[in-house]
Amino acid sequence: MLKRLSFASLLQIAIASSASAAGPFGTIHVGNWIGGAFSNDATGAFSHCAATTPYANGVSLVVGQNAANAWLLGFASPTFHLKKGETLPIDVTFDGRSEARLFATANSNIMLTAILPPNVARTFRRASLMVAQAGHTTLQFNLKSTGPLLNVVAACVSKVKAEGLNRAGDFAKVAATRSGSSGDSANGASASPKTPKTVSKTGTGFVISANGQIVTNDHVIAGCTDIRGNLNGQPATTLRVVSTDERNDLALLQGPTTSFKDYAKIRDRSIRSGDSVVAIGYPFHGLLTSDFTVTTGIVSSLGGIRNDTRFLQISAAVQPGNSGGPLFDTNGLIVGVVTGKLDALEMVRATGDIPEDVNFAIKTGAIRDFLDNSVVPYETAAPKSELKTPEIAGNARAYTLLITCTGAKEPVEAKR
Repeated sequence: MLKRLSFASLLQIAIASSASAAGPFGTIHVGNWIGGAFSNDATGAFSHCAATTPYANGVSLVVGQNAANAWLLGFASPTFHLKKGETLPIDVTFDGRSEARLFATANSNIMLTAILPPNVARTFRRASLMVAQAGHTTLQFNLKSTGPLLNVVAACVSKVKAEGLNRAGDFAKVAATRSGSSGDSANGASASPKTPKTVSKTGTGFVISANGQIVTNDHVIAGCTDIRGNLNGQPATTLRVVSTDERNDLALLQGPTTSFKDYAKIRDRSIRSGDSVVAIGYPFHGLLTSDFTVTTGIVSSLGGIRNDTRFLQISAAVQPGNSGGPLFDTNGLIVGVVTGKLDALEMVRATGDIPEDVNFAIKTGAIRDFLDNSVVPYETAAPKSELKTPEIAGNARAYTLLITCTGAKEPVEAKR
């Protein structure tokens, strides 16, 4: 009974994403997302396809596409107290880089819906994490399953527009059939299915315990089926995923215990704004040096984008490939995990200015919580005598790895 009631309540939220809507017709079921096709109660005409899922923060997301092929994004919660018809700005940030302002309209006292501009819809499809801020409220949403979901929602709209609501069915099967078929060839024979493409990506990681456990970013290894790591000048070894934390962009890998002679130690106290830091990693591997690179800077701020207190803002230069790498203080102790940089192109579009030296690292508080939850016997240490940067880099050679992984290539959305 509980499962049935939950399903019904979620669908009621999806229905509310369009005024006077009836349904669902057919089904959409992708991971925890459920929904279907809906019609306008007044006219009986097809209105939109939508699906919804609840999050631990108490808010349910609704993703839909209307009959005009516009993408819709809704936020619903029984704790909302909205005035129907009012419009509110919602600032969204994707993967800590791409930002946009949406203007959402209250469909009811518990739900807001916004139309996504095409460029925002494309970013939403590819993103892994969305942070939404309305007023003083900030919420985070894991978007790992939204790419497949949008394919099913689009298939729902196409099928209903072509065949009508009375032919609605399992839209996930419709999407799978369309993606798995390349159509008929000129001579009428069915074309052979295409071989899935694979893509390799690289990042950085570092050994955090005597047991050979390695910390990196979740986005470095997400979607990968073959993960390898190697210390500079040594053969690559196969790594396996132990645990991940998508919200804080952390991952724990396991390597052969005998491969590593040393491991990093975490600073036992907070770092301060203005303190010097050293970032080490493998940026643009294959284009630049095969050795790791070392950059220095300071802690610019103790908060990330929109005052996100899980992150440090640093001036030490980082590039693609630095992700997951260690950030050291001047004692050679870990004070963060490098996670990304501000998207210069997006900032130019938004402000007209090019940002400089705005980079981010995950703080040790989030790292230690993650390691504690993963039962990792890491070590902390107090800062003592300062080391020169070459000494810090020399020590890091024993436990800083190039991470290489291979996974399925994500499809590129066709331009409309």
